Amino acid sequence: MKVEKLLKAEKIREWSPDELRNKEKEFADLLFRLRFQFAGGQTDALPNIRILRKNLAKVKTVLRERELAGSAAKS
Repeated sequence: MKVEKLLKAEKIREWSPDELRNKEKEFADLLFRLRFQFAGGQTDALPNIRILRKNLAKVKTVLRERELAGSAAKS
């Protein structure tokens, strides 16, 4: 499984909402699989798990920022 490098928030903010949701699902799925492999002793994936957790958090943060900006614009 290929894990991307640690992504910059500026790069993530350039993505469309659909791309963000797709990446969120992709990162969550990959993280799930890596955790199972790590727990089973099949791989030494701890650095990859840490990178994925951070990337997933950044994607969720950008999605939430956009959600709040949209609701503020409606008010």
